[in-house]
Amino acid sequence: CAVSLISLLYGWLAGVPGSCVIKHERAGVSVKHVVFFSGGACSYCTAKRVIENVGKENVVLLFTDTKIEDEDLYRFIDEAAEKLGAELIKIADGRTPFEVYRDSRFLGNNRLAPCSHILKQKTAHDYIFSNYEPEETKLYLGLDWTETHRFNAPRKNWAPFKVEYPMSEAPYLSKVDMLEVLKADGIEPPRLYAMGFAHNNCGGFCCRAGQGHFAKLLEALPDRYARAEQEENFMRELLGKDIAFMKKTTNGVTKPYTLRQLRLDVEAHKEIDLFDIGGCGCFVDSD
Repeated sequence: CAVSLISLLYGWLAGVPGSCVIKHERAGVSVKHVVFFSGGACSYCTAKRVIENVGKENVVLLFTDTKIEDEDLYRFIDEAAEKLGAELIKIADGRTPFEVYRDSRFLGNNRLAPCSHILKQKTAHDYIFSNYEPEETKLYLGLDWTETHRFNAPRKNWAPFKVEYPMSEAPYLSKVDMLEVLKADGIEPPRLYAMGFAHNNCGGFCCRAGQGHFAKLLEALPDRYARAEQEENFMRELLGKDIAFMKKTTNGVTKPYTLRQLRLDVEAHKEIDLFDIGGCGCFVDSD
């Protein structure tokens, strides 16, 4: 597909190469296009762009379930897949992140997340390598033009499969724009977005989350916060270590910052860093 001068210009400004992401297939080779379908707005827009270029019959939407997803995520991916007309495949390791922490005897955090590696990356890796051939398959991730710094790790992790990022190409959409695309297509966005969450994964939980994100979880979904706090306490007792999902630096000293302490601080109206959101790095970061 051709690239306009405007596309080249915006790509240069965004630090993105100005070549079209979805290339033509080799003659005589039927290429399967696999979109990692996370349940978020960006993965929907990614799948839509791929389908517009290669046709729905050549696209697979691959959803990897962590077994603690928000119930509305399942409604969303089913409606989205029906709208897109592509095949939806659901796979799972079968464990929750909390069960992975126990089995690995390691509590996930913003530096190392065994849940991400095992439940998302390894599960998808095993499925892809068992069912597809690299020369006949392209993989697509829902990273946009603001996240070019995250492109290299997935390409390295998924080699020799080719990984592409359709949302890094013009027309460039913001997160708000992507939600508008959903609404225009008659699909109600996942409810976690309306609650103020930055992503629609793991039911609002993420071991990589920061103070602001966990404070939102405490406010919007206190039962889920309570479970995460309970699981964190369990791992502290199991391992006999002062560990936590988060860390906090006070007067130049960095220490584990437990969910129990964060809850007590919120209840006491103490200052916390609401801008410390953290981020979901499944399929992107390498653990």
